[in-house]
Amino acid sequence: MYDFTTQVDRSGSGSGKWDAMKRKNPKLAKGIVPLSVADMEFKTAPEITGGLRDFLDGLVLGYSGPTERYYQAVRLWMKRRHGWEIEDDWIVSSGGVVSAFYNAVNALAAPGQGVIIMPPVYPPFFSAVELNQRALAVNPLLLKNGRYEIDFDDLEAKAKDPNNRVLLFCSPHNPVGRVWEAEELKRVGDICLRNGVKIISDEIHFDLVMPGFSHRVFAALGEEYAQNMIVCTAPSKTFNIAGMQVSNIIIPNRELRKQYTDEVIRHLGHPQLNILAYRACEIAYTRCEAWLEELITVIDANRKMVEEFFARRIPRIRPFPLEGTYLQWWDCRELGMDHRELENFMVNEAQLFLDEGYIFGDAGRGFERVNLACPPATLEAALERLAGALEARLN
Repeated sequence: MYDFTTQVDRSGSGSGKWDAMKRKNPKLAKGIVPLSVADMEFKTAPEITGGLRDFLDGLVLGYSGPTERYYQAVRLWMKRRHGWEIEDDWIVSSGGVVSAFYNAVNALAAPGQGVIIMPPVYPPFFSAVELNQRALAVNPLLLKNGRYEIDFDDLEAKAKDPNNRVLLFCSPHNPVGRVWEAEELKRVGDICLRNGVKIISDEIHFDLVMPGFSHRVFAALGEEYAQNMIVCTAPSKTFNIAGMQVSNIIIPNRELRKQYTDEVIRHLGHPQLNILAYRACEIAYTRCEAWLEELITVIDANRKMVEEFFARRIPRIRPFPLEGTYLQWWDCRELGMDHRELENFMVNEAQLFLDEGYIFGDAGRGFERVNLACPPATLEAALERLAGALEARLN
């Protein structure tokens, strides 16, 4: 039904990752596409572009706020896709999930207090803690038999430290692609409850789950968990509308919600989204489910393409199983390069522009995070460049 094959040339459009690619290597061959930052290389769903066009035709571009249609769209999406019944009062709109968890860290932990994170993990998790003068408490994921797991013993030890007040949690996990099972989430939730640790659950990728896996919203697993956390969600990754800057931060606990909103007001005065953001979210959640279902089949096919290509042509690179997100984690350590040499090889020899594993913490050195949300032909060309560059090194 939809066009997932046309590669849009985003050069000169202000795209952050395309501009960054040109800065890294100004002498690029024609047709190179970055597979880095987590927005998609697909056309926007026509329901969104058409709906916004129609909306603008009769619109006064004045000050705006959330409408009942917006709240209803968010409520029904959570119930239909995730089995989670929420109330309007729980929804706090935000321009982005990153700014939301920055604010949440400030609201729930005082300067000098600890925030637990699980690297390798999305780089803003580190900066949300360190730039706000909170203490970083690292609970690294365990790599066992080719799969990442939570180190529950270490998490318990970190949570027992009275200085550590918050867990900044990633679900599904970016970059390793894990979709946490219900029992894993409950163990995390119970540890935090026992030790008085609040949870900020970043679930921005919660709609992007591969066939055979099922995401569970952390707060939906029990009222005791819901009352102990802030859940960060958005349509931005799901529908490739990050430029609309709309996120839905869901906080069932009234006291936590007040702490969060007070912090937002303290820093932003009177925060509100732009008038198109609310409408884009509403359209995405009410008209674009078929687009999402087709997108997931394309991402899953791209995932299979990579796995088969590496098994056949480059067995020294091992892609991790992709359970959720559209971001695949590649183990490149058998190539025998340190992380700086690997980056130079990718950028200048293979002309691949990925997210280098080291930006996700020291545990990511020797890995690459690769955005699979692109036309299959774009991905295939990138894989061929990689194989050619490695062959050239051997000759």
